[in-house]
Amino acid sequence: MEKKFAAQLFTLREEVASMGIAPVFRELKKMGWAGVQISGLPQGHDPQEVADALKETGLGTAGMHISLDRLENDLDNVIKEADLYGTKDIVCPYLPPQYHSVEGYQKVRSILNDIAKKVPNYRISYHNHAFEFDTTINGVSALEYLLEPVEDNLVLAEVDVYWVKKGGKDPVKFITPYVNRMPIIHLKDMTNDEQETFAEVGTGKIDFVPILEWCEKSGVEWYAVEQDHCPGNPFDSLQISLNNLRKLQEQVKVSQ
Repeated sequence: MEKKFAAQLFTLREEVASMGIAPVFRELKKMGWAGVQISGLPQGHDPQEVADALKETGLGTAGMHISLDRLENDLDNVIKEADLYGTKDIVCPYLPPQYHSVEGYQKVRSILNDIAKKVPNYRISYHNHAFEFDTTINGVSALEYLLEPVEDNLVLAEVDVYWVKKGGKDPVKFITPYVNRMPIIHLKDMTNDEQETFAEVGTGKIDFVPILEWCEKSGVEWYAVEQDHCPGNPFDSLQISLNNLRKLQEQVKVSQ
């Protein structure tokens, strides 16, 4: 399981900007991460620099977060980057407010399916927040509508368990329909207080053992750890999460 642990680079967006891509990748490798998820890199960065850092460190690529705008208008270059980084996973990470309506989500599902049909050798996923639970479509949340596990829907899941919990849902129950439809899952914990803000994995109120057990049986290939805001040094927070994941994997009762 440890070979599936990846650090989400959005956690280190400020460090990448100040230290550079390669030094951050070297530090993550030294910490023991198996991979990185590409996101939060400085605008105008050179994709070749990312590829060189991946090659130097041997880190795997747990997909890449690409805006809906780029998916629609710069798909050829997105695919070139995916090939450069050695990944087939392209994830839409967020939707601007103009899409937060029934019509907006319907449009997004259509757009993402059209993109998936254009690039059949790649996997198009959607990463959630909590706002998708504020809209209902056909009797289910907008998120469940976007990720509906039916044959003619090519949109795969990248469920963020923190945001599912924040939206008032049980993470294990929520991910259950997405067997073999979720190549990557986002792990982050929730503080055990009234603020319910971001926390290092294993330090908050989310029970990760049943989540990991389900993932190991259900086709999850990467566990991407993201912490949007950290109380101190983000490297320290990622180290805590990695250490706790290593302990948690020992409690997981499925064939490894």
